[in-house]
Amino acid sequence: MIVDLSVPISEETPVYPDDPPVGIKLWAVIDRDGYYMNVLKMGEHTGTHVDAPAHFIPGGKTIDEMPLERFAGEGLLVDVRKGEGEVRLDEIPDEGYFGRIILFLTGGRELSPEVALFLVAEGAKAVGTDAMSIGDDAVHRILLSEEVPVFENLTNLEALVGRSFTFLAFPLKIEGGSGSPVRAVAFLQED
Repeated sequence: MIVDLSVPISEETPVYPDDPPVGIKLWAVIDRDGYYMNVLKMGEHTGTHVDAPAHFIPGGKTIDEMPLERFAGEGLLVDVRKGEGEVRLDEIPDEGYFGRIILFLTGGRELSPEVALFLVAEGAKAVGTDAMSIGDDAVHRILLSEEVPVFENLTNLEALVGRSFTFLAFPLKIEGGSGSPVRAVAFLQED
């Protein structure tokens, strides 16, 4: 079974404060032009998206320079909805992170710098969250300086609780991009 983890992109899609709003303009219609097409205007970090190192790290890799292997792999869901404030180390498991894409079901909470440092030290392949932001600037810098991609604005993570899954979320190949919208999905393994 495939679970869609992406929010829809429309002119009503919430954006991070001071980011550009989504604009969708009809460009062509079948009756007049023989085909249908829209023009999209939005920031690279709109909807469900991934941050590349260049988003916070001067000289960091841009989204088109990141290896595709970083955007797919065995996933692990960490449910921390019961806590308050930043997600702390004592709320997450002690092991099981190496080489995996770690997704946090937070209910809108952000990770603490200590959790980000722990995930890097444990060898997480990528990190994602249902929140609009993974954490403050320090959290972004910790993860992105080690080329750990950051997925934000994931949805439907509840469907992954207690399940084994493979995560895939490939970015657009935007030359010089600081990030990209993605279509994030989880392939659930059969029980």
